[in-house]
Amino acid sequence: MPATFGLVAIDCPDPVALAHFYGALTGLFVAPLGGPPESVEWVELDNHGAPTLAFQRVAARPAPTWPEGPQPQRLHLDFSVDDLDAGEAAALALGATRADHQPGTTFRVFYDPIGHPFCLVLAGATGE
Repeated sequence: MPATFGLVAIDCPDPVALAHFYGALTGLFVAPLGGPPESVEWVELDNHGAPTLAFQRVAARPAPTWPEGPQPQRLHLDFSVDDLDAGEAAALALGATRADHQPGTTFRVFYDPIGHPFCLVLAGATGE
């Protein structure tokens, strides 16, 4: 029986805040909350039944030290954009931070507001 991909859950101390960051980055809406934001343990982005992102409350843990260091990344997310400069400006305006180390030319590496790495990738670009 093959498994069907449904979502990626991101551990974070404030799932509502991080959901709003990624919702704004992707244009997806935050699914209705089941209570006041400070009590919400799990929240998902509404992607109309397609695979999505979810955010789960977990006590604060050290952010990954990418590209190397004592806290290796466990995964990162890639988002396609038509224009890297415009995508970067939007991500920074939402609270992302550009990583100092940029190993390619068809993608850019950022950190979300709590330090998870993610990339904006030029649409149609092949891996470097």
